Amino acid sequence: MDPSPSPLPPAPERLVHERGVPAFGMYQGVVGSLSWARLQTPPLKRLTRRLHHKRWQSVTFAHARYLVAVTVLEAGWTGAAHAFVFDREAGRVVAEFTAAGLPGRRAAVEDRAFGDATFRTGSRCVAFRRAETRLEVTVNAPELKLAAHVDLSEPGPVLATIAPANWLAHAAHKSGALPVAGYVEAGGVHLPLDGATASLDSANGLLARNTRWCRAGAQRPGLGFNLATGFMGRAENALWLDGALFRLAEASFAVDATDPRSPWRVRTADGLVDLEFRPEGERGDALRHLGAEQRSLQRVGTFNGHVVHPASGQTRRVDALLGLVEEHASRW
Repeated sequence: MDPSPSPLPPAPERLVHERGVPAFGMYQGVVGSLSWARLQTPPLKRLTRRLHHKRWQSVTFAHARYLVAVTVLEAGWTGAAHAFVFDREAGRVVAEFTAAGLPGRRAAVEDRAFGDATFRTGSRCVAFRRAETRLEVTVNAPELKLAAHVDLSEPGPVLATIAPANWLAHAAHKSGALPVAGYVEAGGVHLPLDGATASLDSANGLLARNTRWCRAGAQRPGLGFNLATGFMGRAENALWLDGALFRLAEASFAVDATDPRSPWRVRTADGLVDLEFRPEGERGDALRHLGAEQRSLQRVGTFNGHVVHPASGQTRRVDALLGLVEEHASRW
């Protein structure tokens, strides 16, 4: 999958061809059926395939004053949910909810890009509900409350990627910046989502028990990117620019690991992205449940530098683009 300025091909109807071969590639659009049922699987892997099936729905709300992220995960024999509010003025997380539980009973994610997902434990609930041309996102917990509608009536270019990943195959869908309405309550403070944008991340795959990645992402209308190293390689490296979607080459991340506030250098091998990420703060978690472990460290901050339009060669400045850099390691 060499980088190319040509448009990405349209997404296939299914993840797996009729002969049982995955439809590997980078596409624009949404894969209609997120089912791995037809996938040819070696006999030994067939025995544990259900335990390797990982699915999640995630959304990031970017606002001039704060950043909010919500995720529901269903991973083999375990599930989890995360939600946090990062106050940019305070430089810290002001509200957070994190929990783990059994799949099916507590965590369930639909086999659909930007579809339904639910996590419940006691009176706490995190939910994604697809309602035609919008995605409803709610968090109901003493720690924080959120009610938001993400507008999918004109979603713009959606990245769909199907890749070998680190076990059998994995599929991911990622959106550009989308309109959102709603509010979040954190620490007794009501924060409207007016003026915020939402970016969606939906994943469905058959992954190895040990999975790692480092990812950088940010979106605003007309400009955004997703860059990662780890289990997907460059298969989900993409640039959203002026209403078009382009693939990118391998990404590299450079940082002084001894200083958590030091800037990161984020670049791609094709020279199309050269950015400095300046952290404003971070949050992390370490979950353990029924033999599964997950460690994540998410840094909130701004990206500055430039990107190059792959077709025209024109350089575009990037100034104070709010986003995340995430380091993740799991044994699930």
